[in-house]
Amino acid sequence: MIRRLLKKLGNFIIKLKNTFSEKGLLYIIHFVKNFLILSFKSKNQKFLIRIKYWYYQKYLFRMKYWYYQKFKSSRCFIFQGKTYKYFYHKHNNTWANERAVEIPIIWEILKENKGKSILEVGNVLSHYFPVNHDIVDKYETATNVINQDIVDFHPSKNFNLIVTISTLEHVGWDEIPRDPTKIFKVIENFKNLLTSKGICVFTIPIGYNTEFDILLNKNQLPISKLFYLKRMTKDNRWEEVKWSHISNSRYGSPFNYANGLIIGIIEK
Repeated sequence: MIRRLLKKLGNFIIKLKNTFSEKGLLYIIHFVKNFLILSFKSKNQKFLIRIKYWYYQKYLFRMKYWYYQKFKSSRCFIFQGKTYKYFYHKHNNTWANERAVEIPIIWEILKENKGKSILEVGNVLSHYFPVNHDIVDKYETATNVINQDIVDFHPSKNFNLIVTISTLEHVGWDEIPRDPTKIFKVIENFKNLLTSKGICVFTIPIGYNTEFDILLNKNQLPISKLFYLKRMTKDNRWEEVKWSHISNSRYGSPFNYANGLIIGIIEK
């Protein structure tokens, strides 16, 4: 009995070493996960579910984050002729989703407009950087965040720059009652909030809000410029493409989260 167990353990260690040398650390993480699942599956299904949840939440994401920080930190993507580093952060697991490209693009725009009047719609950037610009978020309660619907936001000043990261797809869509036309009121208010030469830069995933996608396809939204990024690989590499390459993108397929992303500009 003991001899058989030792033999199995030895075979397992040899396979682990060979796999590591051939395919790397990330593959090993999945290999060990599957080994644990098979070991517990026949004994207790409820215990297995708890193990899987605990494993994914506390260790797999941490290990993946460490892996990307350690081995992928130099990876870059190109947007509008400019090279950006992918953004990897523990909050919201940016290494696994569209935040990896949204954050560096928008943060660079903020740095270029340092000292100007800036408004962020949707509290995103403060989770990653110290910020001192105005923030409006209808739902999220946090220090220096104004809890107000953006269509009802009418301050006494105007802004040189408005930024919003993966927020507009929720407006009128994840609200009760649902109102897909609310986006027109939002864009109209953006223009009212801008200075004469101000701009609004926004990102939005394709495939989440289908009504928004239809309006884009029909060119019915009053947006000045649109640019497009497509997720190309499972390990979250992105490339700038034409609209036709992402117009039919599905949210969550073939990869988790966004598979197509819009970066739009709204001018006064």
